[in-house]
This record gives sequence, structure tokens and C-alpha cells, in this order.
Amino acid sequence: MNQNQNDKTLGVLPLAMFAVGTTLASGVFSLSGDFAAGGAYTLATLIGWAICGIGMFGLTMCFFKLSVVKKDLTSGIYTYARTGFGEYIGFNSAWGYWMSAILAQLAFITLFFETLSNYSGVFGNGTNLFSCVLASIIIWGLSLLVLRGVNQAVIVNVVIVIAKIVPILAVVAAIVLGGAFSWDVFTQNFAGTGEMSLLEQVKSTVYVTVWIFIGIEGAVVISGRGKTTKISGQATIISFASLFILYFLISFLSMGVLPAEELAALANPSLGGVLEYVVGPWGAALVHIALLISVGGAMFSYTILCVDSAFGPSAYGAFPELLSRKNKCGAPTWSVIASTLIIQFFIVVIYFNDATFQMCYALSTSAIMVPYVFSAFYYFKVVCKGEDKEIEGNSRFIPWLIAILGSVYGVWLLYASGLTYIFAMTILYAPGTIMYLYHRKKSGQKYFDNTRDMIICIILVLLAVIAVVLTAKGTIVWF
Repeated sequence: MNQNQNDKTLGVLPLAMFAVGTTLASGVFSLSGDFAAGGAYTLATLIGWAICGIGMFGLTMCFFKLSVVKKDLTSGIYTYARTGFGEYIGFNSAWGYWMSAILAQLAFITLFFETLSNYSGVFGNGTNLFSCVLASIIIWGLSLLVLRGVNQAVIVNVVIVIAKIVPILAVVAAIVLGGAFSWDVFTQNFAGTGEMSLLEQVKSTVYVTVWIFIGIEGAVVISGRGKTTKISGQATIISFASLFILYFLISFLSMGVLPAEELAALANPSLGGVLEYVVGPWGAALVHIALLISVGGAMFSYTILCVDSAFGPSAYGAFPELLSRKNKCGAPTWSVIASTLIIQFFIVVIYFNDATFQMCYALSTSAIMVPYVFSAFYYFKVVCKGEDKEIEGNSRFIPWLIAILGSVYGVWLLYASGLTYIFAMTILYAPGTIMYLYHRKKSGQKYFDNTRDMIICIILVLLAVIAVVLTAKGTIVWF
């Protein structure tokens, strides 16, 4: 995407705030209960955090290094996969990132209205008719706001991020200063009860840890709007360090307040139940308010991210040209409309399937794993070829370490996902192939640049067909 120089106005703070805004959303309020509900006890959770901390940091550093070494690749996720592995894989990376952002909106919607249902039965379980109608109005309203100018929306996001961080820090302070943390509770059934192996427990933490960090690359994705690409990478690292410390504190402290069995039984958002146990009913109310601010802000940020995730590939020629057309305010009109229409479609889907917050974010996480993995693989390829030597000089240890950490973590994510969510990925990705083939034909290009891409496409479609059949038989249940 060729950015006008006048668009390059954002510094480290606004970009870091954008990354935090797209990352610090619903996950921090539910992670303690979700870990426990997945079967992970204290030891497995700590191991999961160690893997996440090392692996996700490696992945984040891959984004940072690529933003410095490949300064011309200003649309991040898509351009990394495309440059490293060709048009079809690049397209799928872009499509997956777009779908992940859209599905994240669905997760935010379900949790937002489920939280409101604590105060009024009119919202039902968060996906009843009233909630879905109201969600539709909000989504279209946010889209109209973004149509007035994406940069203005990013700056406004700084205020929203500050408003939601303060209550979360208050939660940490209440647990620590209130003396509610108990070492006996923390070590109770430390390695589990024997119903699940330690490995299975650790694997169960993957979707939670990836979900809570989705958006960490946000500053790189909109790096074309930063003053420099290097600034975007720095913003990503700052946001990662801040978020990891906050997430770990919440998880660690919660495990010392209530045992795993009780954490697993807490209603969404589970952090509200933890704080209610510490300080009483007003604690739950405080968490609910913070969550509504946080998720409301995240829906705002993700409206921008959905649009950017369609606009960037279109500007580079991977998506139809229509999606890169801008209005008089400089906003990509059809990217906004297309993203909102797809979100609207999924709102209808969750209404008829009575979807849960956890299932929506699991699908969003499934969609983003491929873009993450290929970004790490591309940096590994860059290091192997020595394309970073002009920047890194003769120092090779750090680049190799980062490349290996990011790539190994990517493989771990795919392994830990399990067969069910591999099938979920194929159902999410296969429809994109229709747009890919249509666009290639309309632009007068060959459908596939090589035999490898054609084989990948055939395998993807076949797996998607199998997944649809298994879903129809009830073997696989998504919602």
C-alpha cells in the first residue's frame, strides 16, 4: 500500500496504544476461569505462561525485526507471507487475518451483552434477538465513524485504552493489598487430579494465551501510518511487555484466591467472580464496568483493524481493487462496507446457534494462527538467506534465536490446536479461495503461479468438504 506522506503522522505512543487497544479487550477478564475450565491446574497454567512468554515474545520480535529489515513491507501480516511464500499463501494469510478480526468482533459482542445480562434479563445469554439487533446497530454505527477517517479513530483509541487500564490495575491492587492471595489455595492440586495428563492440560492453555495476545501485531499491521516503520516495531514490543506482565499477574493472583474447580465454575467474566470473593458485590460491578469499557473500545479498534485487513491486500493487488477505493475523507469505503456485512452475517449465525464467547474466540484464534506462523517462517527465511545482514551486521546469534523461537512456537500452536480446530481453519479459509480465483481471472492472471499452490488449494478444499460433512453429521460442533 503506497501511503501518502501526510498519512505518516503516528508516533510510538498512539501505535502502542492501538496495539494495546486491540489486544487488551475481553481476555484479561476471563482468562483465569477459561484456563481452569479447560482443565489446566496451577502447574500446567504456569508452564503455559512460560511457553507463551517465550514463544509469543519470539513471534513479536519477528514482527519487530521484519519491520526494520523489510521497511517496504508496510502491511505486515499479508506482505510477509506473500513475499516469502508466494501469492496464494499470501492471500490466505491476508484472508485469515481478516476473518480473525471479524470473528473477534463476534466474541466481543457475545461477552459484552452477556455481561449486561447480569443487570437485565432482556439481554438473555448475550446472543438473543434483542442483543443481536442492538449489536448490529452498534457495529454499523462504528463503521460510519470509521468512514469519517481512520487516523482520527486511532487517536481517539488512546483515551479508551487509558480508561480501561485503570480499573484493571485496581483489581490487582485489591487482591494484593487485601491479602486475599493464599499459597495453600495456589498449590492445591498443583499438578491436577489425574483426569488429564500434564501435556493435555498445557495444550488446553494455547487458545486462551493466543486469544489474549491477538492484536499485538496491530501497530505493525497499520505501520504505513506510523512516522517510521521502526517506530511501529518498537510500539509492538512495548505493548507486548506491558500486556504480558498484566495478564500474568491477573492469572497468578486469581489462582491464589480460588481453587481451580471454583474458578472453572465462575460465570463470564470470571475476574468479576474473583474480585467479588475478595471485596464483595461491588468488586464484580467494577469488573463489569471495566469490561464494558474495554470490550466497547476493542470493538471500536477492531472496526479499524477489519477495514485495514481488507484494504491493505487490496491496495497490493491480492484482494479486488474495489476494496481499496477511498472516499473524500480518505477512508476505504468498500472495505468498511464489506467487513460490516460479513460481521452482520455472523451476528445472524450466532443468534441461530446460541454461540458462546469462548467458541467465538476459539474460531478467531484458529483463523489467525496461519498468518502468525507464516510471518515467523518468513523471518526465519530472511535470516537463513542473510537478507538482514545489512541491518544486523555480523551479529547472527540474536537473529537466529528470534527466528527459531518464533518458528518453533508457530509449530507448537498448530500441534496444540488439535484436529477439530484444524478443520475449523479449513472451513474459514476455503471460501476465500473463491474470491482469490475470481480476482485472478478478472485481473488476467493465471489461477496459480506454481503447482505447489494448486496442490495446497486442492487439499484445503477437500479438508473443508470433509469438515462440512462432519459438521452436518454432528461429529464436529462449532457453537
